[in-house]
Amino acid sequence: QVQLVESGGGLVQPGGSLRLSCVASGSIRTIYYMGWFRQAPGKQRELVAGISSSSIPNYADSVTGRFTISRENAKNTVNLQMNNLKPEDTAVYYCKATIRVTLTTNDYWGQGTQVTVSA
Repeated sequence: QVQLVESGGGLVQPGGSLRLSCVASGSIRTIYYMGWFRQAPGKQRELVAGISSSSIPNYADSVTGRFTISRENAKNTVNLQMNNLKPEDTAVYYCKATIRVTLTTNDYWGQGTQVTVSA
């Protein structure tokens, strides 16, 4: 059994910052890809940022230059530093990881954390 637990969401004013963290736990052999997705009301879930097992990041155009993704392999953790937040960043943010468990590899999702950017 694998669990992903996110933390760090909340309410912030435009131009502010938040740091999201996601910790994976359970019978983990290897964590490959880790990423952050978000879903705003009435919209589809979209990729925000991802990071490979060798720590190569990729970002959605809308967050490039404002968000930074990082991972701490020894702690099974992925972080998302969000700066200069905008109202359009408001969404539920989900952590996703591709994890090898014994003989199988699957995608796992966290429960989500709310980020609200409002004055």
